[in-house]
Amino acid sequence: MTAETIKIVTAFLWGIAAAGFAIYSITITSQALYVTLADGRKQIRNLPFLLRLFLPLTPNITPFLKINALKPFFAVITRRIIVAGYDGLLTAENLTALRLILPLILGPFWILLIFYFSSITNSIIIKKTIGILYLIGPVYLFIYPAAWLQRTVTERHKLIQKALPFFLDLMTLSIEAGMDFMSALQKYVEKSKIDPLSEELMFVIREIQLGKTRRNALRELAARVDLPDLKSVINAMVQADELGVSIGSILRIQADQIRMKRFARAEKLAHEAPVKMLAPLLLFIFPATFLILLGPVILRLIRQGI
Repeated sequence: MTAETIKIVTAFLWGIAAAGFAIYSITITSQALYVTLADGRKQIRNLPFLLRLFLPLTPNITPFLKINALKPFFAVITRRIIVAGYDGLLTAENLTALRLILPLILGPFWILLIFYFSSITNSIIIKKTIGILYLIGPVYLFIYPAAWLQRTVTERHKLIQKALPFFLDLMTLSIEAGMDFMSALQKYVEKSKIDPLSEELMFVIREIQLGKTRRNALRELAARVDLPDLKSVINAMVQADELGVSIGSILRIQADQIRMKRFARAEKLAHEAPVKMLAPLLLFIFPATFLILLGPVILRLIRQGI
């Protein structure tokens, strides 16, 4: 077999491999992922492309992760997955396996890419920092799943904070109109669109229907969501239930407090905005202004010197 034939066969095999990978990627990303809510309905959950692409490979790694020393770590990750709303779709073992698979599979491609660019460039900076550049890709791929989970938890918390005052107002109006707590809660879940708060309230209703007391169901909601604003609301509701205080007035007070906290957060962000704008101002606006004002003068001096 001649060298030319070997090149043709190699190119053909690489083409088949690339086509197979493209078909696999399209098949995986076109499949919708669902989680089952407490009332039996299914809700779509989106995973990042890299996580969806390599999630089917995690069963090859998870058997090696069943170690007693990792159980506390997995318990923390499981709690974060539940808070993020991916319970039943992801497990702590899956996420940990993804943190190992991504650097192992994509890390070599990153290293080859850096090696290629370093071989065709004469940049002294790149050659001196080549070791750091080799590490950036694998380290980022290792951190990426955990960073995505944390970002998802933060976004879900923001959605719950946004919906909480409206939920408290409707509950207050319903209870003061004569409805009991469970009826008001069910009416809110039925009439509202599916969002993180309504999903959690569905779970509370389901637990109460299965025989759990209202206080315990609410306490578990606070522990499951792990949001300070929601914890304060639920603590007030539980204390009102224990002391026999009107829950409608408690909900109205809590709604006002939540709005005040949100207003305080908005004021804080407004005060932080000038400080955050300082960096882009120094990096881009001042240099651009300098070039616009002094650019013609510099060009004229250069031409006169030439």
